[in-house]
Amino acid sequence: MEARATARFIRVAPRKARLVADLVRGMHAGEAQGLLTHSPKKAAVPIEKLLRSALANLMEKDESRGIDVNDAVIKEINVQEGPTLRRWRARAMGRATRIRKRTSHIFIRVEAREPVE
Repeated sequence: MEARATARFIRVAPRKARLVADLVRGMHAGEAQGLLTHSPKKAAVPIEKLLRSALANLMEKDESRGIDVNDAVIKEINVQEGPTLRRWRARAMGRATRIRKRTSHIFIRVEAREPVE
């Protein structure tokens, strides 16, 4: 059984969010949550929130089968580039420089093994 969750327009640069996503890809959900909780990276906060959302979706999707969330594994996590906010900063001699504030779209898919009876 699998479930997924998506977070769009997250104000973290995709390059920085991919560093955190690469850390947790393929891990068990419990280990990944512990790692993300104690990570100093800014991108760890929205990714942890998204992981909790995907796990809640997994539990809600299959309440009758009694899937254990601790057996869930992060099968896929992707970070795509979202729209860029463009701002201007004053520079010397009346010039201006563009500041690009990048956003990310993050997608996560978790999978739990079926209990053997």
